[in-house]
Amino acid sequence: MEEQKNTLPEAVEVVDIQFRPGQKVYYFDPAGIRCKAGDHVIIDTARGAEYGICTAGNHFISQKEVVAPLRPVLRLATEQDRRIAEENHSKEKRAYEVCMQKIEEHGLDMQLVSAECAFDGSKILFFFTADERVDFRELVKNLASVFHTRIELRQIGVRDKAKMVGGLGICGRPFCCASFLDDFQPVSIKMAKTQNLSLNPTKISGTCGRLMCCLKYEQDAYEDLIRTSPKAESFVDTPDGRGTVVEVDLLRQRVKVKMEEHPETITSYANGDIAVLRNGKAKKNDPPIPEDLAPISGSKKQERKEKEESGGRMFLDPIKFRYSTETIADATEEVPEVAEQPNEESRPNRSRRRNRKPGKSAEQKAPSQPKAEQPKKEAPKAEPKKEQSKKEQPQKEGEAPKPGNKPHRRHYHHRRPKSGGENKGV
Repeated sequence: MEEQKNTLPEAVEVVDIQFRPGQKVYYFDPAGIRCKAGDHVIIDTARGAEYGICTAGNHFISQKEVVAPLRPVLRLATEQDRRIAEENHSKEKRAYEVCMQKIEEHGLDMQLVSAECAFDGSKILFFFTADERVDFRELVKNLASVFHTRIELRQIGVRDKAKMVGGLGICGRPFCCASFLDDFQPVSIKMAKTQNLSLNPTKISGTCGRLMCCLKYEQDAYEDLIRTSPKAESFVDTPDGRGTVVEVDLLRQRVKVKMEEHPETITSYANGDIAVLRNGKAKKNDPPIPEDLAPISGSKKQERKEKEESGGRMFLDPIKFRYSTETIADATEEVPEVAEQPNEESRPNRSRRRNRKPGKSAEQKAPSQPKAEQPKKEAPKAEPKKEQSKKEQPQKEGEAPKPGNKPHRRHYHHRRPKSGGENKGV
């Protein structure tokens, strides 16, 4: 006991007490009394001294688990205390029967659950359920005249009724609330939707008519699995191609995919073997998914596999030139000629290449007088031709004017007379 006290910070010594079998267990201060499981004790409560059963002996718990203040254990039950407890149980049965008769006589819309008699016999407490508010003032007067003691009627819910009465659930086991649940946890219909259960009320409701308490047990696990799983109608990429998710198995972490290229094919994949391209159903404003977006089934992964199979070595493809080597060589020879003749930029180099014979460029580079004195053999320039086409060319003598050209005016000049000539006297 001392070793357990040293391991817990701010430990408190308590004993576990239960008022009736199947009900909630409460902590009480042993007050120096050594108790063990199965002992009958008298304890101090808000309603006075009560008779209880010890479910666990003296032990230490953390200060955070204790709801202060702790009520003390008065003493261990004696034989006289046990006889009083038995008399109270028999009185409770008779009080229950009398109360049922009075309810029928007054015609009250209420269902009596149980009757409890205080240990000292100072009062009798009746528990009932009702859908609406009930006026039971006349009923209290009649019960008080019969038992000659204080009467209390307390309305409870259907869950509390199931906890007090007990029974078997649809799973075949005793009610959770009557066996081990201390407090009721809030349960909603959203939990049934998250766990993909049938929304039929008869299948997800307990004997009390409310949603089953066991829906709360696995809710946290389902919420964690949903975060790591794609939604239904999501567009995913698989090793066999892209497709749409038609079914999600949360517990097994697998999905069934309807292939895009073969809609009649439905294949099951693990969540780790797929890539989500669009999570959930597509909306109107969502952009279309590109056809080449396939990180798993695309060519990138295949190239990566081929690279791994080849040992990580990389192979370069041969370079393909657009032009042949002869064309490139001819272009390099003409570079100096273009620089020497800047006036020939308007004429393309291709036409000059066609007119030139092979081997002629080497002869032009060599210095020779006869070729230099013959300027007529050179290629005509482009600019003078354009000027001649625009200007009017002179017409030769004795030649008819060409259509489209204006006639050329002739200017006649008188020749000067020779000195000592015949016209000297004129």
